[in-house]
Amino acid sequence: MCGVFGIRAPERDVARVTFFGLFALQHRGQESAGIAVSDQGRLTVLRDMGLVTQVFDEQKLRGLHGEVAIGHTRYSTTGSTHWANAQPLIQRGPGRTVALGHNGNLVNAAELRSELTADGVTLGTTSDTEVIAALIAHDPAPLEDAVANTIARLEGAFSVVALSEGKLVGFRDRHGFRPLCLGREDGHWLLASESCALDLVGAKLEREIAPGEVVVIDEQGLHSRQAVEPAEHSALCIFEFFYLARPDTRLSGVEVHGARVRMGERLAAEAPVEADLVLPIPDSGTPAAIGFSRASGITCSEGLIKNRYVGRTFIEPDQGLREQGVRLKFNPLAEVAGKRVVAVDDSIVRGNTTRKIVQMLFEAGAAEVHVRVSAPPVIGQCYYGIDFAEEDELIASSRSVEQVREHIGATSLAYLSLEGLQESTHRPASELCRACLTRDYPTRRPRAGSKLRFEPATA
Repeated sequence: MCGVFGIRAPERDVARVTFFGLFALQHRGQESAGIAVSDQGRLTVLRDMGLVTQVFDEQKLRGLHGEVAIGHTRYSTTGSTHWANAQPLIQRGPGRTVALGHNGNLVNAAELRSELTADGVTLGTTSDTEVIAALIAHDPAPLEDAVANTIARLEGAFSVVALSEGKLVGFRDRHGFRPLCLGREDGHWLLASESCALDLVGAKLEREIAPGEVVVIDEQGLHSRQAVEPAEHSALCIFEFFYLARPDTRLSGVEVHGARVRMGERLAAEAPVEADLVLPIPDSGTPAAIGFSRASGITCSEGLIKNRYVGRTFIEPDQGLREQGVRLKFNPLAEVAGKRVVAVDDSIVRGNTTRKIVQMLFEAGAAEVHVRVSAPPVIGQCYYGIDFAEEDELIASSRSVEQVREHIGATSLAYLSLEGLQESTHRPASELCRACLTRDYPTRRPRAGSKLRFEPATA
């Protein structure tokens, strides 16, 4: 996950524009946020734990001067959740200093860390992102060549924004696992994880950065280079379509909201049910619930009210509140009483939350609770930037649909077929990574895939 943003605009308050760009990308990561600015080549970085609005205020933004800026919102997939791993990271080398923000996950981070430390490079974090910055910072070649050399050594998923030598740099892995798009506003170039961030700051989406491409934006404008040959088949993460990306984003030319509505329509055709009410599990289940309702003719209503601020604070509930579990996040409306309910969600990962929601709906008086999921069962780990559980913790990895239904306590359970999901995206299977649904991985798997594998051992 993670969100990245970048802009070069000498006449603009680039830190402020980046702040609002990150605000639009907050859904991609809530652990930490940061902005780096370049003022005639001098780099300043401000980063901290928390949401964008918790990290930055008016006073802090006023202190970030420059003509180029990048920003990052973090969702950790390698390295623990603490300040040292917040981004953008800075790496100083003999030839240049680099500030860098990364969305994705490397599968050869361990090998590269070993090579760098053997060469005397000091690494101060436990994330894979620092490896990318260090390779660029310690390469004596010109900046654009150093970036291309680095891309050639990396394996896995990486969509990156960086600052060095007063230039804004963006690049993407050869498979294109994670999105990265290019925008323009009043002659200025911008980079963002999703097009919704460009919309918020008034920029126009020009195109997506191609797999294996690097762009460098400086006072002469934009320079593009195919650093490595793209993979034979691109592999944009299909999870972006049914869960991760914001509904108003466009991925590969496809509006995400429309794709999710089509998933719901297809789900209604594949797994019909006699019911009185279609109920979305907000927020990511809402478009699919709309589609299910349209196709089935069953009325759609909120049914569950979501507290959208849960999980976005560092204040833990006390034991009494903790025992309320999912009620911290959801509360049912009285209208479910006596109704046969279809609860539509985008995915079931561990199954614990779904089980609690089903129980809550029955406690609220629902006569039947039919769970419909707008994606196939999640059965495999993700090595490319989504922090799934270990495979044996994924409820569908070793259970049949009927066994999952029994575990969550639903009246019935059905998933959207892989074919139905694929067709709903309007993209061919050859252009998407579906490994979490098929266990068919586009790259080799890392020898050790643990998120905390670079943390120091404790006694």
